[in-house]
Amino acid sequence: MIEAADRYAGAVTFAFGDSPELADELLALVLSGRKTATCGALRDYGGAEPVPEVGRRDVVLDGQGRRAAVIETVSVEHKRFDEVDAEFAAAEGEGDLSYDYWREAHEGYFGRNGGFSPDMILVCERFRLVEVLDRNDTKRVNP
Repeated sequence: MIEAADRYAGAVTFAFGDSPELADELLALVLSGRKTATCGALRDYGGAEPVPEVGRRDVVLDGQGRRAAVIETVSVEHKRFDEVDAEFAAAEGEGDLSYDYWREAHEGYFGRNGGFSPDMILVCERFRLVEVLDRNDTKRVNP
């Protein structure tokens, strides 16, 4: 039997958010099934984290950098920040699921991470949870 760590050895690995606490909070939403979408500023992709592609499977890290889950991208759209709708905001699974919460939280996030503008281009990704990994298996700890 092939170990999950071996199966996903070449996968893109990333953590949601910009702090260990936020990574754990957002990962918990993914594991619960509440979070099925995410977005990032197009300017931030490239290098270690390529733009998502439909069908690609990525490994999500927890706040300690351990491999925690595998997700598969099911759709990708590029949209201006001010074009994101309430349905996508709710699919991100955060806060009270409202568009107002999403907008405030994401303005803050992008402001902390390179700047916010209502016309900035976002990569809006929808995904499905494929597998939950055993974070206690040291073979799965991200180097």
